[in-house]
Amino acid sequence: MLLTLKDVNITLPGYKHPVVGPVSFQVAPGQVVALVGESGCGKSVTSLSIMGLLERAKVEGIMEFDGIDLTALTEKEFQTLRGSQMGMIFQEPMTALNPVLTIGRQLREAKGEGDVLQMLSSVGIDNPKRVSGSYPHQLSGGLRQRVVIAMALLGHPKLILADEPTTALDVTVQAQILSLLKKRLMDAGSAMILVTHDLSVVAEMARHVVVMYAGRVMETGPVEEIFYHPAQPYTMALLASKPVVGQKKKRLQTIPGTVPDLRQRPKGCPFVPRCPWSTEICTMEFPGGEQVGPDHFVYCYHWEEARRESGQTAGH
Repeated sequence: MLLTLKDVNITLPGYKHPVVGPVSFQVAPGQVVALVGESGCGKSVTSLSIMGLLERAKVEGIMEFDGIDLTALTEKEFQTLRGSQMGMIFQEPMTALNPVLTIGRQLREAKGEGDVLQMLSSVGIDNPKRVSGSYPHQLSGGLRQRVVIAMALLGHPKLILADEPTTALDVTVQAQILSLLKKRLMDAGSAMILVTHDLSVVAEMARHVVVMYAGRVMETGPVEEIFYHPAQPYTMALLASKPVVGQKKKRLQTIPGTVPDLRQRPKGCPFVPRCPWSTEICTMEFPGGEQVGPDHFVYCYHWEEARRESGQTAGH
């Protein structure tokens, strides 16, 4: 297994309790695993912790990459992994790129001029020499996103972490970027953790899904199981709020309420205030994982009732 997280808890500076955790999932070589959930659910915190980019964060539990214990690494040791073994595609390319340096200058910190131009060309940039000599503000959003992808791929890493890689792009460019990512992953054999709240992107890219809410893992499983046979009420609510092409509705379904503050996570299931199936036991202790299908686990006391009453069926 390339990456293993088991019972990982992440505590940020100034917080008394973990804001994320316990989180457990694995990523195999060549596999795409999606972390899904609303904003503020802990997806980005988890991915940044894997990269060692959260300064002074306390990470407890098992977090191993290619046999290396990431929780024991110093910043200098992390620097040797970033770029060469692990690459990151950040959410907003304008903040990921240095505004006062040309694209080529930033990419040449890792590779030579020939490698940089070849990589820019490989991510679908028609005039790599012109782009290499440009500053970030001189490029469109789509071009900047391609540059950030090129930067992440330049060292041919084994694992790529993509944090909302298509959020700021229009639909046409988004489709191009996703197609590009899929091709590059297949060519290089790299694995990827895809952080997103866009379920259409998950359907396009991922093989396995980890549904997160308020820093907790709520459900995990193959993408087909999660999409067609969800078991957690939160997963069901997410899927029900997704617009369907060709379906005529006056108003999209929403999930009442908001994600709780990660600094004040409840002892029990954090979805209780928004869940129509919650009972007193849900407020007392977070439920243990229960297998409901092949490689499909759910964390809910009332998943069977929720499935039955919502018209969902088992996937096995």
